[in-house]
Amino acid sequence: MVKKRKIEKMPVVNTGAAGIDVGGKSHFVAIGQNKEDVREFRAYTGDLRKLAKWLVAEGIVTVAMESTGSYWQQLFMILQEHGLEVILVNGRFTKNVKGKKTDVKDCQWIQKLHSLGLLQGSFLPDTDVETLRTYTRHRRNLIEDAADYIKRMQKALRLMNIRLDSVLNDVTGKSGRAIIDGILEGERNPQDLAKLADWRVKKSQEEIAEALTGNWREEYVFELKQSYEIYKNFHKKIEETDKQIEKLLIKQTEYIDFGDC
Repeated sequence: MVKKRKIEKMPVVNTGAAGIDVGGKSHFVAIGQNKEDVREFRAYTGDLRKLAKWLVAEGIVTVAMESTGSYWQQLFMILQEHGLEVILVNGRFTKNVKGKKTDVKDCQWIQKLHSLGLLQGSFLPDTDVETLRTYTRHRRNLIEDAADYIKRMQKALRLMNIRLDSVLNDVTGKSGRAIIDGILEGERNPQDLAKLADWRVKKSQEEIAEALTGNWREEYVFELKQSYEIYKNFHKKIEETDKQIEKLLIKQTEYIDFGDC
């Protein structure tokens, strides 16, 4: 005879717990394990507010939700605005349901794990840190986009056999910009263009002039001009972003007493 073992059920740690399966177009929300305990809400702001009000009306006090892309952010803020405790969970820790997966099963599984106290929230920065992170991400994207237009400028120059990249380490440095400005202003004499290089450039003016001798195809000059203008515009936006970051950092540190540091 097989001896029956007594198996204790895990106690509910978080009463009034809800689980949300976050999606791009809609979110599935579970406040319990019955069919009627699940609702679907669209991702529009008005629907997110209805979601939060429904949870509050049902006596929910704590919510667990997945950190899916950036879809969770607005929902997270709205839930907090309504006084709910929200934890953000990595999807790796909630994707343990076997068999056919559905949005309903997913949100109920999250709710179950959360009610049993088995979910741990990810680190979430405060508002100032999140703002700084947004600025720095945007700045990084601007730099990457600007780098794409440096490549386009180099390509246009190479197609004219203007090998500025062979005599300068950085075609967008002081000397490179001066020479490109000269080209776009109509200068075609390689010796005169070479004189625009800074005296600290290691290559001789003779070699620079050789690198600046090519075929001045109109379409490539046009492409160079457009790419250069877009590149400069990106850097203007980077400078504006830097000012925003500086303002935020000054605001964050103005009340800090550094003492004798």
